[in-house]
Amino acid sequence: MLDADLKAQLQAYMERITVPFEIVATLDDGEKSAELKALLVEIAGMSEHITLREDGDNDRKPSFQITRPNGEQQLFFAGIPLGHEFTSLVLALLQVGGHPSRLSDEVIEQIQQLEGEFHFETFYSLSCQNCPDVVQALNLMAVLNPNIRHDAIDGALFQDEVESRQVMSVPSVFLNGESFASGRMGVEEILAKIDTGAADRAAANMKEKDPFDVLVVGGGPAGAAAAIYAVRKGFSTGVAAQRFGGQVLDTSAIENFISVSATEGPRLAAELEEHVRDYDVDIMNLQTASKLIPAAEAGGLHEVQFESGASLKAKSLVLATGARWRNVNVPGEQEYRNKGVAYCPHCDAPLFKGKKVAVIGGGNSGVEAAIDLANIVEHVTLLEFDTQLRADEVLQKKLRSMANVTIHTNAQTTEITGDGERVNGLIFKDRETNEEHTVELAGVFVQIGLVPNTDWLKDTVELSPHGEIVIDARGATSVPGIFAAGDVTTVPYKQIVIAMGAGATAALSAFDYIIRGA
Repeated sequence: MLDADLKAQLQAYMERITVPFEIVATLDDGEKSAELKALLVEIAGMSEHITLREDGDNDRKPSFQITRPNGEQQLFFAGIPLGHEFTSLVLALLQVGGHPSRLSDEVIEQIQQLEGEFHFETFYSLSCQNCPDVVQALNLMAVLNPNIRHDAIDGALFQDEVESRQVMSVPSVFLNGESFASGRMGVEEILAKIDTGAADRAAANMKEKDPFDVLVVGGGPAGAAAAIYAVRKGFSTGVAAQRFGGQVLDTSAIENFISVSATEGPRLAAELEEHVRDYDVDIMNLQTASKLIPAAEAGGLHEVQFESGASLKAKSLVLATGARWRNVNVPGEQEYRNKGVAYCPHCDAPLFKGKKVAVIGGGNSGVEAAIDLANIVEHVTLLEFDTQLRADEVLQKKLRSMANVTIHTNAQTTEITGDGERVNGLIFKDRETNEEHTVELAGVFVQIGLVPNTDWLKDTVELSPHGEIVIDARGATSVPGIFAAGDVTTVPYKQIVIAMGAGATAALSAFDYIIRGA
């Protein structure tokens, strides 16, 4: 089932298991059950602490449970967790087997003190790069608290359930049978949703913090680099981020990050955070900036306020809030978000197998998405507002060679339609003839670029006509002591390696600003 290299790696991990546990499989006579059994037999043979049973009674087949003899751990996998979910399987085995997590003692205590019954179900796809974070977070919570159960379900393998429960994007999480959340989440984000006092406690704690020398707002590549360079100068440094990793978390293959031949966005984001945590940096997650009060107005220190009600002060700021997916801004887009309107083809494509979909956007990302989707779905309609596609010629040539793709240029999307519960079509206008066309489909993938996260900065620092923070060669903004870096700025090329360099530049400029007493 596993190749030699993967088996050797797994064997090394299994040697860390110290607590006996059982894998209880529920199988039938199907091909997938045979594959799962072969995988579980291999795993059980790697440690004397693992016992494999085949007398499970789960309604989903094939599936298996990982549990200690006392039955307190409630971890279930429905399907064969390979692909992106193989790491989730390995971590589940290690954590049930006694290997400690990297969570802080404070977060572990918060999980263990949760009261009530929590039955989570997560629908994932093996090609989804966002899903493992959610699966791993909920698995770990189930290990730490016997009141929590988690079922991780391969949506592609259980299509009937996906249809009946109207799962239109992954990861999709249900709690006690009701829709709970969709999209990437970590332990802290999940806790914030179920522990209603967590956000207020975090905000109160932040208000009590002493002013930082350097406060970095944003946790992507630019923010991470800025934090490391600032703290290495001996400055007290904080990072307040909506989610550490930023847009990198939504990136699949990365092959142009110098010195690393190939990696994936979530992996790089995790490595960035681990590197920052090697230093004495105060990381505050789940914080969305809402207002900036420059030092001239705030009594000598810059102040950043957040949607949570928290606020922080600092001698100098590095703004690195990045960018987000650009919306089409037509009727139906928000109403059917995660109900057929999607932004991540790598994540959600398996849910539309055998169906008709559309891609909005004819740049590299849109054409790449259409190519990937065409290998899975029945038909792809690609819509480009311009008179011609803007993607690289090699991508256009590949797309035009695919028989189940229709391309419309000079096409303006005017509405995404649905039946009240999910997408059922799209309306676009031919910009040359003004004729309207309706396309019946099940999903719409929006791929039209990014917009900078600067709504909270209006009337403070200078912004470009496109909403980007205007900076000079040193990363300085129009306000003394406030610097900026990365995709949120006017830097001409939006690349990870450039964002990191810009973050370092901004931090060094902040250092220079502070030591000169400006």
